[in-house]
Amino acid sequence: MEAAAASKAQDILREAPPWGSTFCMVRFFRVCVCTFCVSALPAALARAQGLPKTPAAEASSSAEQGISLAARGRCREALPILKKAAAHLMDKQLKYRTVMSTARCAMSLEQTETAVEALLVLNREFPHDPDVLYGTTHFYSELASRAARELAATAPTSHQAEQLEAEAFESQENWDKAIAEYKRILEQEPKLASIHYRIGRIFLSKSPADVEGAKTEFEEELKVAPDNASAEFMLGEIARQAGQWDEAVGHFSRASQLDEGFQEAYLALGMSLNSAGKFSDAIAPLRSYVKLQPGDPAGHYQLATAYARTGHKSEADRQMALQREAAAKSPQSAPAPK
Repeated sequence: MEAAAASKAQDILREAPPWGSTFCMVRFFRVCVCTFCVSALPAALARAQGLPKTPAAEASSSAEQGISLAARGRCREALPILKKAAAHLMDKQLKYRTVMSTARCAMSLEQTETAVEALLVLNREFPHDPDVLYGTTHFYSELASRAARELAATAPTSHQAEQLEAEAFESQENWDKAIAEYKRILEQEPKLASIHYRIGRIFLSKSPADVEGAKTEFEEELKVAPDNASAEFMLGEIARQAGQWDEAVGHFSRASQLDEGFQEAYLALGMSLNSAGKFSDAIAPLRSYVKLQPGDPAGHYQLATAYARTGHKSEADRQMALQREAAAKSPQSAPAPK
């Protein structure tokens, strides 16, 4: 057929007007092109049909197969297909459906590592998606329940199992049962860290708060775990609320030294120093706090106060401007000071 097309073109050239004629050129190319298409297209299609699928196309097909199997409850068959396909998918929506099906199947088969990996992918690539957040909440809750059941079954008398039970009472605000459970733990493990601290927090949560009982527990915690920054902070807060500024400053200073990322300790330290009239000393911790939490109006206000009382008017004005700006963005977080 290709030879016949060439012969036809030669006939047109012999019969056609000179090359300057538009008619000649148009007719010549039309015949050549159309004849080529008729002769070459079947061969081209045959070659295309013999080509293998691209990885993306093959992955899409596999993903749809895996999603279909998962929807019918055939997770043992679906999971290997879904895991293999997910890494090669280009279509975002298809990848979303694939990884979501992977997470669900992995949870149903109790393949924890695969489930967690799928959840991490979903939260990284589809942040703020309501279905992803809802699913993540349920998946992690189920993982926590499974771990708790395993702990209760394999080590029912361990202090970890008893602590989980105490924390459950605490979350229900059943303070007396929680305290009793924590004290049982201390009978078995008197040097166990964090237990006195948790009892102290419960004493402060009760109505009315047992401040002295809480203070005793936090002090006991520091005997067991001298590096517990949270216990130091709580002792500082008790002293601050009682107007015992020097004692508060000591506790907050130690808390910030034990944990350099403890943001609240810097603010509480600066506030206590301001209240004690030690404005120049308050500047450093408050500057650290506003660097860590630039969106908190309270930090800017306290720092503005310290600057103003030490004669740094321009810095005080700048911090007050930042305070107003931060308060406008989060009006409920802290009212503008009077």
